[in-house]
Amino acid sequence: MCRLVAAYNLLMRRAAFALILLVGCSSPTADNGKATHQAPEQPRPTTIEPAIDTAALEARGGVAYFAGGCFWGVEHFLEQVDGVLRVESGYMGGHLDNPSYEDVSSQTSGHLETVRVYFDPDRVSYQTIARRFFEIHDPTQADGQGPDIGPEYLSAVFVTNKEQRAVVEQLIERLNDRGYAVVTQIRPVVKFWLAEDYHQDWYAKKREQPYCHAPVDRFGDGS
Repeated sequence: MCRLVAAYNLLMRRAAFALILLVGCSSPTADNGKATHQAPEQPRPTTIEPAIDTAALEARGGVAYFAGGCFWGVEHFLEQVDGVLRVESGYMGGHLDNPSYEDVSSQTSGHLETVRVYFDPDRVSYQTIARRFFEIHDPTQADGQGPDIGPEYLSAVFVTNKEQRAVVEQLIERLNDRGYAVVTQIRPVVKFWLAEDYHQDWYAKKREQPYCHAPVDRFGDGS
């Protein structure tokens, strides 16, 4: 995730606290060169707006899962696709139940920062959304995304069925044919854990643009 840095002065917390937020992919790094972040404990959202019938959408194949680095940026751009009804930031792929951001950032949980996309299959295809995913992040970066380095930032698509897998395999083949050495993993979907409330719609709340993600016409047809 584009790192959110919060540094506390412990000697003054009982009287007054100082909170410093440094946001963006160009955030300060620790001595080991990795971006750092310490975030206060935040409650999980119980619902994400807008309200939609998620069970009905899942029954119709209207749900998809993508991991491509900082979930703020992936969420931001996939929300702009016509026919996408809701995008949620969360965690997927690891062994830890109900992980916190701190758990995932520790790089020991096995989870990837992942977005869950609910879409109307009558308005937009899974292929269109998956293609957009490959256009807004670098699927050739093996160690993270941009300056966000670590296993939680790897590129992956979690597929819900063989049809989704076939679509992703075809898109990767097209990119490979165009000279991109795609490292995006294709994994079966597992339990998705919703991230803390402050992660949801990050860029919309901040009225900012992503620093780690940008649309690139990787498929060469300009569409």
